Amino acid sequence: MAIVLPKLPRRRSSAGWAADKAPALSVVLCREGGCYGMGQVMAVSWRVRPCGSDRFSGLEASVLWFTEGKGDVDLQVHSFHQWNASDLQQLDLSLWHGFRCELPFSPLSYEGTLLRINWCVRMRLFCEGGKEIVVQTPFHLTSGQTPVVLGSHASVGKSDVDLVHTPLGLSS
Repeated sequence: MAIVLPKLPRRRSSAGWAADKAPALSVVLCREGGCYGMGQVMAVSWRVRPCGSDRFSGLEASVLWFTEGKGDVDLQVHSFHQWNASDLQQLDLSLWHGFRCELPFSPLSYEGTLLRINWCVRMRLFCEGGKEIVVQTPFHLTSGQTPVVLGSHASVGKSDVDLVHTPLGLSS
């Protein structure tokens, strides 16, 4: 599971300096190790912890692969899901929601000296006022032979944010 909290500026209150509470976006893949075989169905669960009177203008979820290494960066979106503001208002965001995606047969994840092929689920929560929260949860797409465990990375705007990992099987 990945939980990301954005870095927001501190606001001066009458009680002194206090950090603003910020919304959090949690993403969980259906396999704890993050290793999927080609052609398998992946289930992704997500929820939002809104704070105060947070209003959201949209949420996007992409299952994608991208390359890293020497040369140009390639990126391909395999699956895309979108919820607009009215969709989000009809949902209880504190509950788990999700989507499913049948994974392709290629390209498989690859860790080479000059090139890496990475797969991830990238979710973007758009807050009114222009802020956005991005959670990127990596996984490996394999031929079904070798499991690999990966970490997670997220960013809010241009600032990096550390993710908190907890075991699957969480209740709301």
